[in-house]
Amino acid sequence: MLADKIEQAMKPLGGAEANVRLTDALALVLLPLLAVETLTTLDLHAYLPVHVFLGLVLLPAVTLKLASTGWRAARYYTGGVEYRRLGPPQIVLRLLAPPLVVATLVLFGSGVAFLATGQRGGRLLQLHAVSFAVWGVIMILHVLVYLPRVLGGGLADWRRHRALDGVGLRRVLVVAGLVAGVVLALATYPVQTAWLDKHHRHHAALSR
Repeated sequence: MLADKIEQAMKPLGGAEANVRLTDALALVLLPLLAVETLTTLDLHAYLPVHVFLGLVLLPAVTLKLASTGWRAARYYTGGVEYRRLGPPQIVLRLLAPPLVVATLVLFGSGVAFLATGQRGGRLLQLHAVSFAVWGVIMILHVLVYLPRVLGGGLADWRRHRALDGVGLRRVLVVAGLVAGVVLALATYPVQTAWLDKHHRHHAALSR
């Protein structure tokens, strides 16, 4: 099977337990960043530059976490023995997982689309706002359920007495996700400032 061949290629990362560790480590990193990103929406006019910059910083790590959780789900449903042994998430979380993934993809995708197209409103803004509302509601439940596990296991790969195969590579992936995000945000900073200038001029014209 293709999944088995892919898993063989991913052996350096470790097995199902290693997948959980990677997911928890990414979640531990993402939680405070996503919290700050959410808080900027309380006064978006004042904090829009931070909102845009931080959204781009988050993009690689969020993508990596989606890949990690998606791989576990795929291996569980394709009969991976280790993943079957871990068992499935609670039924409510399994039902909420697809809309959470879709909302996340639409939320970040529409955010990138703003910069790529230069748009500031219209259907793209509506899509961004609706996906944020859906994402926020589901994410609250998601965090409440998984926070104890993440706080308990998110640093497992940084504790010597809990070493597991692939620890070095998992550390690199977590750090690389953050570094890639910072590089992406800095590399696109001129695009961000140009979009923000147009946005501010548009609002200034409307307020006259």
